[in-house]
Amino acid sequence: MTLLDGWTLGEHSADGTSYPTYRKGSGPGVIVIHEIPGLTPAVIRFAEEVVAAGFTVVLPHLFGTPEAPYGPRSLLSTIPRVCVSREFTTMATGQTSPIAGWLRSLARTLHEELGGPGVGALGMCFTGGFALAMMVDTSVAAPVLAQPSLPFAAGRRRAADLNLSPDDLATVKQRAAAGCAVLGLRYENDMATGTRFDTLTREIGDAFIRVEFPGRKHSTLTEHRQQEGVDRVLAFFAERLVG
Repeated sequence: MTLLDGWTLGEHSADGTSYPTYRKGSGPGVIVIHEIPGLTPAVIRFAEEVVAAGFTVVLPHLFGTPEAPYGPRSLLSTIPRVCVSREFTTMATGQTSPIAGWLRSLARTLHEELGGPGVGALGMCFTGGFALAMMVDTSVAAPVLAQPSLPFAAGRRRAADLNLSPDDLATVKQRAAAGCAVLGLRYENDMATGTRFDTLTREIGDAFIRVEFPGRKHSTLTEHRQQEGVDRVLAFFAERLVG
């Protein structure tokens, strides 16, 4: 028996791009986007908690080997591939990663099927900022950024960048001003997240719910799990998605 037994394997296509998806649960929709190196056991266990809290969870499989454990081997086999992929903007500032279009389409499809106020979107680490880019689409009502790390925080400008184009940032600010809150989680001395939490606070103000934990660890919901962080995420989804 594997960790993904009980999850329904599917596929979503948009603009000529297709990725596998895994789905489980009932209730409002939540898209959980895995971190590097992929759909690790810790990511799947977190997703199971979201299912148990009363949500329909969709796990896109964007890279890596499903269920491969987090470790040097899986990291070394994944990082070089994603860093050269055209779908992900890893170094440029003021740009939205192309994968955001596919993720927005997935969110719209899930919302159209399930209804309600919208769907949740959670990204972590490499994909952390993708939930913010998905917020451009009104189908996303509960974006969560767990230790967003793109573009890589090499230099002051990249460390502050939100991995959004100017137009997308303007839309995010409009939606935030209209009441769409953004939840962010990180360890306060995590260098990978740079200063983008300060950027978020400056750009969207009180709409940014900033949750920071002491220390230099990284993966708030998985490998370096903080139970308070998990509880805050589940409460945020319940507040924003259960109509």
